Amino acid sequence: MEKEKYIQDLRQIKEIMDRSSKFISLSGLSGVAAGIIALAGAWYAYRNIYTESDFYGYQVVTISSESIASIIGLGALILILAIGAGLFFTAQKAKKANQKVWNSQAKRLLINLSIPLVTGGLLSLIFLSRGFIGIIAPLTLIFYGLALVNASKYTHEEIRSLGIIEIALGLLSAYFIGFGLLFWAIGFGLLHIVYGIIMHYRYGS
Repeated sequence: MEKEKYIQDLRQIKEIMDRSSKFISLSGLSGVAAGIIALAGAWYAYRNIYTESDFYGYQVVTISSESIASIIGLGALILILAIGAGLFFTAQKAKKANQKVWNSQAKRLLINLSIPLVTGGLLSLIFLSRGFIGIIAPLTLIFYGLALVNASKYTHEEIRSLGIIEIALGLLSAYFIGFGLLFWAIGFGLLHIVYGIIMHYRYGS
């Protein structure tokens, strides 16, 4: 009995330390929602934007202002919807656990996540403006993976492994340049859904 009580006390101490150092209100359902949104965006891009085979190579291509606007608009819409879904489900989880969504842990998580994301986003826009549209998918996957690895120490440990897989997919996407959109759909769509389901059942919604 004393041994069981000792183990239980250790678990409680670990939970308290995690709550004080990590943002644990991240919802698995937000990952599932983000994955579904990304798959829908990839399907739309495939049907309406990525119609020229020249867009999949390393060479410079001439892109119309309408195409650039469509790509940027679609990317912004996917980002806004994914963030909105993430905030909604995370707020619901925090409310159930009687926790605050915005605290010092969330601030550290956001800062460490944003630095690689903003850098990768700006670099992608530069390449897009120069006509290197085929490299956009690899860049976004790699920098997103770096962002997850960088921020993983402030949230659930599964985020780190997800980030490493995203980086690997980005590198493969850079090698198989003609399948960038497919790798993008796998990384931002399917992997988010799989990891979201795992986190949902492991940590609750």
